[in-house]
Amino acid sequence: MLKTFFKTGFRSLKRNFSFSLINISGLAIGLSAALVIYLIVQHELNFDKFHKNGDRIYRVVSKMEFPDLTIRNSGVPYPTAKAVKEETTGIEEASQFITTYETRVSVPQIGSQSPALFKKQKGLIYADENYFKIFNYEWLAGSSQTALKDPFQVVITEERAKTYFGNIPFTEMLGKTITYDDSVNTTVAGVVKFFTHNSDFTFQEFISKSTIDNTGLKEHIGWDQWGSINSSCQLFVKLNPGVQTSQLTKQIASIREKYREKNKENPKEKDQTEHQLQSLGDIHFNHDYGAFDNGRLAHKPTLWGLLAVAAFLLLLGCINFVNLTTAQAAQRAKEIGIRKTMGSTKFQLIGQFMTEAFLLTFVAALLSIALAPWIIKVFADFIPKGISFASLNQPHVWVFIIVLILLVTILAGTYPSFFLTRFQPVEVLKNQIAAGASMTRKTWLRKTLTITQFIIAQFLIIATLVVSKQISYSMNKDLGYNKEAIVYFNTRWNFFSDVPDNRRFVLLDKIKAIPEIRKFSLAGSSPASNNTSTNTLKFHDGKKEIETMVEKKYADSSYFDLYGMKMIAGKPLSNSDTIKEYYINETYARFLGFKNPADAVGKFMEGDFKVPISGVISDFHTKSTLEPIKPLAYSSAAKNSYTIHLLLPPRGPDPDSWKNILTKVELAYKELYPDDDFKAEFFDETIASFYKSEQNISRLLKWSTGLCIFISCLGLLGLVMYTTNQRTKEIGVRKVLGASVTQIVSLLSKDLLALVLLAFIIAAPLAWFAMNKWLLDYSYRTDFSWWIFAVTICGMLLIALVTLSIKTIRSASANPVKALRSE
Repeated sequence: MLKTFFKTGFRSLKRNFSFSLINISGLAIGLSAALVIYLIVQHELNFDKFHKNGDRIYRVVSKMEFPDLTIRNSGVPYPTAKAVKEETTGIEEASQFITTYETRVSVPQIGSQSPALFKKQKGLIYADENYFKIFNYEWLAGSSQTALKDPFQVVITEERAKTYFGNIPFTEMLGKTITYDDSVNTTVAGVVKFFTHNSDFTFQEFISKSTIDNTGLKEHIGWDQWGSINSSCQLFVKLNPGVQTSQLTKQIASIREKYREKNKENPKEKDQTEHQLQSLGDIHFNHDYGAFDNGRLAHKPTLWGLLAVAAFLLLLGCINFVNLTTAQAAQRAKEIGIRKTMGSTKFQLIGQFMTEAFLLTFVAALLSIALAPWIIKVFADFIPKGISFASLNQPHVWVFIIVLILLVTILAGTYPSFFLTRFQPVEVLKNQIAAGASMTRKTWLRKTLTITQFIIAQFLIIATLVVSKQISYSMNKDLGYNKEAIVYFNTRWNFFSDVPDNRRFVLLDKIKAIPEIRKFSLAGSSPASNNTSTNTLKFHDGKKEIETMVEKKYADSSYFDLYGMKMIAGKPLSNSDTIKEYYINETYARFLGFKNPADAVGKFMEGDFKVPISGVISDFHTKSTLEPIKPLAYSSAAKNSYTIHLLLPPRGPDPDSWKNILTKVELAYKELYPDDDFKAEFFDETIASFYKSEQNISRLLKWSTGLCIFISCLGLLGLVMYTTNQRTKEIGVRKVLGASVTQIVSLLSKDLLALVLLAFIIAAPLAWFAMNKWLLDYSYRTDFSWWIFAVTICGMLLIALVTLSIKTIRSASANPVKALRSE
């Protein structure tokens, strides 16, 4: 029987090729989207799930509460780790490590006087000996019990080991030397295998933390300062079984209260910093604290949104199947009647139609697998790098595909099979099956399904327009500075050495000699950057002390002019080797209680020492418009300035003009830093990178909307085919009585266009509510314009009208004789 089902099913698909093609197309699009989305969601939800006893591993993070401001930092004061290890109970292990930026590495080579040089190595941390007791690495050489106990030891991953020493046995690498930043010589104490599972712990080299005691890095990390919190200083704990996080949180609070620097005037003042425990599984999704070195994070609402898109596309494909299959009912009615007359049971007929549904779904699944690499390529910027076509060849993926095929078969095939098998043979063979069908419950079901399709499509159109409008608003908003034709690059900063590197000053003099460069500055980071440095500053207004966390940046006398930043009060900034004055933004001035920002000039701020406020600059955005503008202070301190900023002339007709200028800058750079790579970044690209997530969402919405509209139009086509099939005789009679093609097309299209309009009436308030809620996340946002709704309904009606015209014009133009010659 099963063989007969499949043979008959293939014949039916071949006989109704156009219907089958439309069905397969709609299902394939839904299945391919669901498959790729499954890969994305499964990939993201499995980060760091492989660690042994991972449910007992936590990161200690910091939360700082100030008036009208909450700051979260993934780090802790450096002395916290030692105190937690010595003065708390309930922890099995505690480990501290310090993350670093790009590091210069040199490795002596056998038979060569010059070492192999690796200029910008990433993934290097300073870790204590407990690191490998919390996180389980596979050891290829050395021992986790002895590695990292002594200063100047390093453990490297298999990948780095082969990069540095080639293919010699790992055991022979032990004892070899690796030098960091030309000043710290370390000995290889172990080789471990890099994590093969998804992990935010992408570190490749682990230097013993005790090495810091003997290097200049000690001064940069606040070795003994309880008031200094930097995200580079990470602390992880592994709790004993059964210990609650609240127990350890209370103990850490007691330790901080014991050691923190208290206000001498008010020693009972409440501590504004609180340490909390963040679970290991939360790190990959929590944007408040982030991962390590600005590592890529996932966004759970986005993942749920992706799942919703997949569900929508699958639902639309299933709706199409139901609509198109029932649209063929009149054509297959005689077949069903004859089968019943010849003795077929209801079960056999249901089995036949479910088999056809399975065949359609199976072919669609094969097509979706073929489409998957193309989808992955199209969304390469959005899809995590760990996902490729090879990701399909996993047992859980094949299980997902099989379950999806069965689920879609049941969803798409159940209603048509039960509906078609209810036809009575007598009515069918007398051509009475269509009588009164236009007002039956089946028609209303099909209309409801079509309305559902267009609700989803129009909801996505509105969402796409709103997201695009917000991105355009953010990119074109006055951010408080000039971002065009500005380029910047970093010069070397040696963390380990106490001897200052003054080559950057010589380089700036060389750059000044390049006539094409309009302005130049040696300062800290650009006004908007991914890096953030904060300090606690205090202000006495005569009655009380105001303390808050302030973002600090460094500038020279040319910086504000180069970026076109406005100073609204105070004197021009003068160059200095150390911090002698502050220039604060308007937000900080108002935070301190000055209604007129100019009144802040001349007042003193207190950090490590008292510093006067010499000017107030107009507010500007240091991050995306998602975040509010926060208190900020600039100072001139040449010892902390390692970034050179350049204002280039307008590009003009020569497309290579900027390239030629930067080539001259690179030559000057190479004269002073011959072993370093020159890497310049355009400031406007930095700004654009803040909105990469929104741009990815916009691209995803555009594609999803396009697919939803396409599938919805297929559904509308199915409904109009059903309608015209049911009204064939009516159309013939109207033509005989003198109705024109235009009148008949209008008659057939009117009711179906009303469905699109009804769908808009339902979708519009839903989309308004959802997108208004989305916009609330932005501190600076666009408005919800009326034209978004006008464009949506007009565009959707136009698309629907074109779709309807494919069938209605053909039916209205048909010879009425063919419709009326048979009963």
